[in-house]
Order: sequence, then C-alpha cells, then structure tokens
Amino acid sequence: MDLGRLPKLKGLHKRAKRVGRGIGSGKGSHTTGRGQKGQKARTGYNLPVGFEGGQVPLYMKMPKRKGFVSSHRISRFIINLSDLERISEGKKITPFSLVELNLVKRVPEGGVKVLGSGTLTKKVILEGFTYSKSALEKITKLSGEAK
Repeated sequence: MDLGRLPKLKGLHKRAKRVGRGIGSGKGSHTTGRGQKGQKARTGYNLPVGFEGGQVPLYMKMPKRKGFVSSHRISRFIINLSDLERISEGKKITPFSLVELNLVKRVPEGGVKVLGSGTLTKKVILEGFTYSKSALEKITKLSGEAK
C-alpha cells in the first residue's frame, strides 16, 4: 500500500469561523467570542503575564534574592595542616577517618581539601584529599605521602 493513494477523509479539515462578521458567521454577533465589555474585550488587548490591573503584582511584592549562587559550585570541607597535628605519626588518613576523629562532620561531594596553614612536625600518609601547593610541599618535606 502506498501512502499517496490513501483517500482523503471527509470532515478532517474544519474551516475556521470568521469572527466579527455579524450574526450569520456562527460566532456570536457583536461580541464575537470575547464576552461582554472590559479590557479583554477591546481591540489591541495585550498585557504582560502577572499584570493585576494596576495593582502592584505579586512578583514585585516578594522579597528579592541577593547575589548569585552557582549551580556548578563544588562544596568541600577545608582542613589545615595544624589540625592534622593531633593524629598519630605514620597513620594512614582518609577523609572518612577524619569523620571518626570528629575533625569534620561529614564528607561532602567535593571531598576534603588540605590547606598549608600551620606547621606540620609529623610524617603523615594522606589518601583521597585535594591539596593546596603549600600543603603538598610541607607534607613531602617531612617525607610524608599525599595520594
């Protein structure tokens, strides 16, 4: 069967009603489907969404949000080298072990970042963190590991 040979169905295309052409048009008479009087019945009616007839619209009454929050922001906790002084020397440290030691509340999506503020006197083995340049230098200076 060929789609080009299908018969045209009767009543498939309905003619649009011609509004504003009197009673015989089949669409009202003088109102032509616009109801009775009022702003919406007039010619050229085109008001913005949220317009409330001159009253201050609801979206203008709502409090405004200040600033900008990026949806691509990575949340991560920050810990300093001075905080790692409390942990015993040579022990392997992961972000989850910091939760057990109550140094961080939880491990967020972005993980935990180690910053280089403070002094480090012990050799530490860190795994699963992100590091600042100064923190990496101080850790490797004491022959520690940062994976």
